[in-house]
Amino acid sequence: MIREVNQQDAPAITTIYNYYIENTIVTFEETPLDTSEMAARIKSTTGKLPWIVYEKDGIVVGYAYASEWKSRCSYRYSLETTVYLKHGKNGQGIGSALYQELISRLRGKGYHVLIGGISLPNDASVALHEKFGFEKIAQFKEVGYKFDSYIDVGYWELILAD
Repeated sequence: MIREVNQQDAPAITTIYNYYIENTIVTFEETPLDTSEMAARIKSTTGKLPWIVYEKDGIVVGYAYASEWKSRCSYRYSLETTVYLKHGKNGQGIGSALYQELISRLRGKGYHVLIGGISLPNDASVALHEKFGFEKIAQFKEVGYKFDSYIDVGYWELILAD
C-alpha cells in the first residue's frame, strides 16, 4: 500500500537509507543518519512537496519524494525525484509503484521538469527512470568520491506535459 509519509515512519526510513550510506555509492553521504535527522528532513519536505511510502504487512519497505532541484527562484518549476527501497526488496515492482504514484502526484501541479540524479553504475535506477520516460541528459565524470573511488553521476530528465 502506498500512503503519505508520517513522522512515525522516520525510524524505518532511516534504516533503509543508512544501508545505502554504509554499503553503496547510491548516495554520497558517508555518515549514517539518526532518526531525528531523518524526521527533520521529512518535516521540511512534506509541507511543500510529496513524500510517500510503500508499506507491506505494516512495514515500510520503500519511499519516494520530490525536492527542490536548486534553491534559485528560476528553478521553481524543476524538481528532483528520489526513491529508495529496503535492501533485498528490489525487483518486486515496489520502486515502479512508488515512482508512478510520485510522478502522478506531481503532474498538473505546475511543475515542468523532474530530474533524477544517478550515481553510476546503477543499472536498476537507470532502467526505472527510463521506464517512466526520463531521458539521460548529462553525465559528470568522477564528481563524487566514496569508498576510495571516483564516481560518475548521470542526470535523467522528464519534461512533464501539462
